[in-house]
Amino acid sequence: MTRKAILFTTLTGMLLASGALVAQDTVTPKREAQVEHRAQNQQKRIGQGVASGQLTPREAQHLEKREGKLQKDIHKAEADGRITKREQRKLNREENRNSRMIHRKKHNGRALN
Repeated sequence: MTRKAILFTTLTGMLLASGALVAQDTVTPKREAQVEHRAQNQQKRIGQGVASGQLTPREAQHLEKREGKLQKDIHKAEADGRITKREQRKLNREENRNSRMIHRKKHNGRALN
């Protein structure tokens, strides 16, 4: 398999796994749901960038590392059962930075041919 295929398969698996984790919580408070929804959306954007060739494997790896840190921070914030306003502001800032980074890397002119 090519590097692109391996990376796409890995990203797809991670996306499905994160979706399964969210599906387990049937009743999620508004803050938790918003944070999880944004994280899922960004995973989809990275997967789409890999599939279309807009992201090189190295760029995708870097973005996945940032998303992994975000997931750790989300789980840390949810450890006490809920996300406070302060924690949500911190997570939103991190998600905003990741979103800008995804956009920049997808539109930087580098493409996987």
